[in-house]
Formats: sequence, structure tokens, C-alpha cells
Amino acid sequence: MKDPNKEAAMIQVLAERMEKVRLPRALEMKAMVDRGETLGDSDLMFLEEVFRDAGQIAPFVQAHPEWQDLTGRIMHLYKEITDKALENEKQGRGG
Repeated sequence: MKDPNKEAAMIQVLAERMEKVRLPRALEMKAMVDRGETLGDSDLMFLEEVFRDAGQIAPFVQAHPEWQDLTGRIMHLYKEITDKALENEKQGRGG
């Protein structure tokens, strides 16, 4: 993405989506799995969307090292959620 205006617009959209949608939902899901709950269908669909989007923005993040730490931390949060959710599923099924 070479156009600075398009790039700035993309950054703004991604930041707003993270602040207003993705991060609050991720924190809710983290609290759920930390309480031993499992994820529902809508949670799993949300995670699928997040991981699909992550693949699409990967070239942008590669081109902008200043975003790599933040995106890495966010992806780590999603990994913690999925790992704990899987653990909870296994325990719910008898281990």
C-alpha cells in the first residue's frame, strides 16, 4: 500500500475496530475461559474472523515494524484464549 492517505485511513479503521470491537470482545472471552467456561458458536465465529483478518493485514504489519509489537501482543491474547478454551473443552469432556 503506497498511497499515504489510504494507509492512514486503514490504520484508523483498524485502530477503531480494535478499540471498540475486538479488544472488548477478546477481554470478555478471556474472562469467560479463565472462569472455566467454554466458547460458544458466536465466539468461535468471531475468532475465525479475527484470524482471517490477521492473515489479510500481515503484509501491512510486515511493512510497518512499529505495529509489530502491538499486533504480536494482541495475537498472543487470542492464543491464550484459544489454548484455555481448548483446555476447558477437554476438561468438560472428562479430560
